[in-house]
Amino acid sequence: MALAAHRRVFAAFFLYAFSFGGFYPRLAELQRTLGVSDAQLGLGLIGTACGTLISLTCAGPLLDRLGHRRVVLTLLPLVPLPYALLGHLRGAMAVFLCLLPAGILIGAIEVVVNLEADRVEHAIGRRIMNRAHAFWSFGFFGAGLLGSGAARLAISPQWHLALVVPLSWVLVYVFLGGFEAAAHRQGQGQHAASHLARPTPAIIALFALTLPALLLEGAGADWSAIYMRDVFGEPPFIGGLAVATGALAQACTRYVVDPFVERHGAMAVARTLLAILGVGCALVCFTPWPPAALLGFALMGVGTSAIFPLAMSAAAQRTDRHAAINVAALAQISFTSFLLGPPLLGFVAQHAGLRWAFGIGLPLILGGMLVTRSLAPPGQGAIRPAG
Repeated sequence: MALAAHRRVFAAFFLYAFSFGGFYPRLAELQRTLGVSDAQLGLGLIGTACGTLISLTCAGPLLDRLGHRRVVLTLLPLVPLPYALLGHLRGAMAVFLCLLPAGILIGAIEVVVNLEADRVEHAIGRRIMNRAHAFWSFGFFGAGLLGSGAARLAISPQWHLALVVPLSWVLVYVFLGGFEAAAHRQGQGQHAASHLARPTPAIIALFALTLPALLLEGAGADWSAIYMRDVFGEPPFIGGLAVATGALAQACTRYVVDPFVERHGAMAVARTLLAILGVGCALVCFTPWPPAALLGFALMGVGTSAIFPLAMSAAAQRTDRHAAINVAALAQISFTSFLLGPPLLGFVAQHAGLRWAFGIGLPLILGGMLVTRSLAPPGQGAIRPAG
């Protein structure tokens, strides 16, 4: 199917998330078949982050050689396979070993789709980064809704995740079969990629801004279904709905946020979103009512929506290094939140309850408020790299 450049990027983001998003609404059920506690599950879930960090650290030169078209059409259809296999195994180590290759694939695709969004955004002269990430959230919402519906129809997680594999292959072939990589930004095509994307002080500041959003986004995806089961005794359908609710709120906000960024600036939007994220996190942590918890997950979806895309755009637009290196550096260091988050949240959930696993995000939100100036363009108050 022939698509305009920006729609081609939107389709890639959508299918990227859809290919693995169905795993999370079924995680409460899979936890029982895997035979793992909250703490063990948290340790197993770091497989995705470990694989992603390996890929973000080492895959840059290989991605340059392969080309974005080949990466998208070859690696994207492979993403659902480890998740389908996972449903038939037991133990935390099995979770880790299945999610490690999934993370390697995800890391490579993460860099490629964000670079494609930035290049197309530059070529057409208008912002699409947040809308591109909105389609990632729409893909995650679609996968969550499918998972919730499968649970409602009593389709086992094993069958559900197995059926996602051929479905994803068909969708990739139909919507991305004609994918062509966007041209490099002028003046950026001749720089060599680095094996290690070293974070500069400016990138570290952007990481501090994204940390609460990424940690709570991961918490919502990984633990919301289990939270609804353990805290309120809700069935798998409601657990899946909690995952889908957060993803839909995130998607809708990302889709409409660009005009607000253009009108009010990235810093003002980031501060507003962090405030909304704090309200949602507090609701999930303290509410005694299931509907209020669902509202909390929705507000968390709104709050996490645009902070990472805004930081990615800021990293790509920096002029101190090649855009690919800055994007990889921010993605690499940001994904440490996914490395540290699952075992930390699993440990807290095991010993203090799932409410407090979400509550630890509140002080991080306050910290994020202090570094929103890192979104300013270089020369306009942004933190500059040393030297």
